[in-house]
Amino acid sequence: MIPGGGQPDMQQLLQQAQKMQQDLAQAQEELARTEVDGQAGGGLVKATVNGSGELRGLVIDPKAVDPEDTETLADLVVAAVQAANENAQQLQQQKLGPLTQGLGGGMPGLPF
Repeated sequence: MIPGGGQPDMQQLLQQAQKMQQDLAQAQEELARTEVDGQAGGGLVKATVNGSGELRGLVIDPKAVDPEDTETLADLVVAAVQAANENAQQLQQQKLGPLTQGLGGGMPGLPF
């Protein structure tokens, strides 16, 4: 509620919403540039994703490659990518959490 029963200043609300949207877009761009790693098999397989969760790199130690057992290698790759994505999600929470909490559930008609 507005003290004194007045109407909220719509111009001020729109400016605040634009600022939050700009801050959110800037944080998302920063996330896309930031890389995080995940690993599996004691470091035999390492995956790198950006802060948005996009796979950017994969390193497989030759010790992990057994032509007779490709399933284990596949499992290690999946586990490394999942670990990297979990790290990316934590990074997203750190970067975006304070911004999205400030939105208070969003405003009707605005894209957040």
